[in-house]
Amino acid sequence: MHLDPPAAIHSAPPRSLFTLDPPVHLIPIWLSTTSPSSSTTVPVSSNFPAHTFPSLIGRPILRAEERGQSAETAAIKDIMVGDLASEYRSYLQLSQPMEHGIVKNWDDMKHLWDYTFHEKLRVDTQGRKVLLTEPPMNPVKNREKMAEVMFEDYGFGGLYVAIQAVLTLYAQGLQSGVVVDSGDGVTHIVPVYEGFALPHLTKRLDVAGRDVTRYLIKLLLMRGYAFNRTADFETVRQIKEKLCYTSYDLDLDKRLSDETTSLVENYELPDGRVIKVGSERFEAPECMFQPHLVDVEQPGVAELLFETVQAAPVDVRGDLYKHIVLSGGSSMYPGLPSRLEKEMKQLYLTRVLGGNPERLNKFNIRIEDPPRRKHMVYLGGAVLADIMSQQPAFWVSREEWQEQGARALDKLGPRE
Repeated sequence: MHLDPPAAIHSAPPRSLFTLDPPVHLIPIWLSTTSPSSSTTVPVSSNFPAHTFPSLIGRPILRAEERGQSAETAAIKDIMVGDLASEYRSYLQLSQPMEHGIVKNWDDMKHLWDYTFHEKLRVDTQGRKVLLTEPPMNPVKNREKMAEVMFEDYGFGGLYVAIQAVLTLYAQGLQSGVVVDSGDGVTHIVPVYEGFALPHLTKRLDVAGRDVTRYLIKLLLMRGYAFNRTADFETVRQIKEKLCYTSYDLDLDKRLSDETTSLVENYELPDGRVIKVGSERFEAPECMFQPHLVDVEQPGVAELLFETVQAAPVDVRGDLYKHIVLSGGSSMYPGLPSRLEKEMKQLYLTRVLGGNPERLNKFNIRIEDPPRRKHMVYLGGAVLADIMSQQPAFWVSREEWQEQGARALDKLGPRE
């Protein structure tokens, strides 16, 4: 399917959507505003998701009889989801249904969807249309399972599955560009040309937000702060989001850290203790550029981005270099856009221009870092859903699913 994106996001008022907050890939869902059997409307948010919550599943550490002994733990259920799992994380064993952006535990994913539809949106899903997104390289079996759950468990009347990178460009009003989409579990670099993702050029980096958090835990341990429980992981994630940044000049920041205290920040933990965080602020996100720091044998994000664009046809590269769009929660580190541009220019200088700096002036590159890039997929989903609301032929209907099974998903386009 090919649709021209609107010039601006505000030209298309979105329907009701939600996102699962980091730690996880954004998963917007669009619901038709009225069910076929009633006129009940669902809440509408024009610029941000109506609901955002962590994709956490919590199971109590304490036995049921022990939980009832205090008012604080009496509210804990056998399965805690989303906000509640985060709120009671000190008493829970936490897990996430996705790894590297791919659903691995469908039972837990079902708990998240139940929480979304029944507790957050409070809608009757029967007969409605739903727009889901998927990451590049999502296994075909996963797409089929997702459709099966939506049609057979929730009774949706129509389904569309969109590639996240394409929706990011929709939110920017673009048809061509490269999306650097970094969530919690995985980073994808996806070139899109005239509205179509180019899967044969797409790169995947198995370093993202969760890996930065784990590395920060390791660095803080070297400073003498131990974070061992699954609940501590969520605490360190919050430290990361508040204090970490991408270094533009790594050597300079290391000297500042060694010779001064200018980079040291205090952080108060949930139990009231205060810790000091210094060089860890820039060392943790550095694993995005140097994956070997977290034992991942892949090139860093800048080199993968450069390789992706250079592998494209010559007449396409210019459009890609001029529209590199950052997306996802792990693209929010201060300093990331400028560091990425710096490294891209250096790679182009050495590998394309033969080290001649005079020719670099003609190299046009632009890193676009929209302020709302944490929700770019959501925003693009709102645009696409509005366009498609009057295009029933684009949706896979429940009738088609019942008649054809997984073959009905071929309507969504080829998978490569």
